[in-house]
This record gives sequence, C-alpha cells and structure tokens, in this order.
Amino acid sequence: MPKFIPGLKLSKLFYQKEVRTILDKEFPGLIYSAALIGWGSEVLGFDTPTSRDHHWGPRVLLFLSEKDYPKFKEKISQALSHNLPYEFMGYWTNYSKPEANGVRLPKKINKGPVDHMINIYTVKSFFNARLGWNPSKKITVTEWLTFPQQRLLELLSGEVYHDGLSELRKIRQKLRYYPRDVWLYMLAAQWTKISQEEAFMVRAGEVGDELGSQVVAARLVREIMKLAFLMEKQYAPYSKWLGMAFSKLKIADKLSPVLRRVLLAKTWKMREKWLSNAYSLIAQKHNALRITKPLPIKASSYYGRPYLVIHGDTFANAIKKKIKDPQVKRIKTLVGSIDQFTDSTDVTVNLSLAKQLAVAYRTKKN
Repeated sequence: MPKFIPGLKLSKLFYQKEVRTILDKEFPGLIYSAALIGWGSEVLGFDTPTSRDHHWGPRVLLFLSEKDYPKFKEKISQALSHNLPYEFMGYWTNYSKPEANGVRLPKKINKGPVDHMINIYTVKSFFNARLGWNPSKKITVTEWLTFPQQRLLELLSGEVYHDGLSELRKIRQKLRYYPRDVWLYMLAAQWTKISQEEAFMVRAGEVGDELGSQVVAARLVREIMKLAFLMEKQYAPYSKWLGMAFSKLKIADKLSPVLRRVLLAKTWKMREKWLSNAYSLIAQKHNALRITKPLPIKASSYYGRPYLVIHGDTFANAIKKKIKDPQVKRIKTLVGSIDQFTDSTDVTVNLSLAKQLAVAYRTKKN
C-alpha cells in the first residue's frame, strides 16, 4: 500500500487535479458543486491506514441543478470513466461493484473504463437520501428530534470543494445546530437520563454486585459525555467515534481523566468518589451556560440515603422552565431526541424507522 494520506485530503487533491480538469474540458460552463460529505471515517477526520480496506480512496460527490441532472448525469459519469487515470497518488480510482452491504473496494485494472466512485446527485436528492428532508423546507421540531446526530455530523463535517450552485454551504449552515428550545429540551432530557440511574451505581455496589455497579457507572460516564456534547453544542457521533470526538471538546482536558478514573475504579466507593468529581465539573459547566440560575455543583445524599448524586432532575426541571417554543412545550415525553432514547445502529441506518419513532413526540392538545 502507498503511504497513508488522510482521505479528505486525498479526495480534495483528486478533485482539484483530475475531476475538475475533466469537467472543465468536457463540460465548459457547467454549474455544479463538489464536496466530500455525508459518510465515511475520512469525512469525520478519523480515518487511519486501517480505513483503506473498504469504501475508501479517491472519491468525490458532485451536485447538479434539478434542470441539468437528467441531461448531464450519465454524460459526466461516462466522461470521468473514460478520462480518469487508473491510479491517483498510488491509489486505484477504479472500484468493485457494490457488495450486498453496499461496500465497494478498490480494484486494479489496466485497461477499459474506470468504474469510479464519483457519485452524482441533485442537492435535494442527496439531503433527502441522507436525512429524509427537503432542504428547501423549514425544519420542524419533530424532524430535528428524529435526525440521527451521526448523520447530521457527517453532513457538517468533510469539506465543500466547490459550490457553484451556491446551495451546499447555506444548507450546512441551516443544519449547524438545534434551535435553542429544541436544545433546551434535549439538555433537560439528558439530565433526566442521569437522574434515573445516578443512585443505582452505589446501590448495586452496596449489595455486593460490583459488576452491576461497574455497568451502571459506565452507562453514567457515557451519559455525562453526551451531556458535554450538548453543552458545547456539538453533534455526538455513534459509539465508535464517541471517545475521539469527546477528546476535542473544551471540557475534555478536565473531564476525561476523571471519567477514566470512574471506569478503572475497582470498588463502588472509589467509583462514587470519581463520579462525584465528574458531576461537579459538569454542573459547573451547566452554570457557566447561564440558562438557569446557578445550581449546586457538589454531589449530595440521595433522599436520605448515603448515596452521593448530583440530582439530575433538579437541573432538568430548571431547564424545562426556560423553554418558550409552544411546539416544544407541548411534547408529552422528556425522552429527548431519538439518539437519547435508542441505542440501535438500525435507527441511524434506517431513516424510515427513525421517522416512525416520531410517535414519541405526540404533543399535548391545546
């Protein structure tokens, strides 16, 4: 294998040196956009040499107008097939046919047209495929809550290489982050998740169940991490990249060592000590947001029981009172977005399933 180069950089150079040159020559005056967004570890900037074993290599997404797409889509694809080099910077530009799971692998050829991985869309068809959403429409509260964060992150990561259509950057800005009241609702839901289990870690340990105590502690660590993403207004990726993305948050320098201590603790008493420290840090972060009056930052006993907790419900209730949007206020449940109440890859992959979960947001009658 050639020397590793991050996929985002490889594809940018591929576009600039090869794809753009062909388009300029074969289709002068064509208005289009080019980017690498939407999926792949390289889009998030987390790819490594291991990533090269599937669906990785010189690739680009091209976007045409609704008018030009039916006229030029196949012509452009064919022009690229017949004019692209067989390799670029040591990597094959030809790919195998999609496997059953849609994955394509680099495949060496020495003659014939290149079966490239330059996908061509309209802007509307692309965002509909990735989110089930028409980018010309306003995003509803329910849509915000049923968009998988992994997909939102993939659409905002990567890079737009050329935006001749003047649409991609505007749409990405539109998806930048949740509206304030949706954000507040999700913050309240995340504090609620913590409140629902914060006493269980000690309770399990108290009865001699160290394994159960460890499991609950690990769950609380994950929920604290996800709360930190919300507080810093960053979309959280799915589990594979959660730790990597978390390390880039502002609070990570202080919070990461504490959370590791929780996970490495051999007794529930030590877990309680380090979780209390983590609670204090995240409570301080909450107060710094100034969305509610300052709330206690020290863990205290759990309704008379000697379990140290932060009382997540206190934070949740205070945040809920700050929600003004009538649509958000009418939501019956406090489960948060689909990423907050589900933990299934199928929901991220299957948009129709994600949309069905909108039932969780049935609103109260006026």
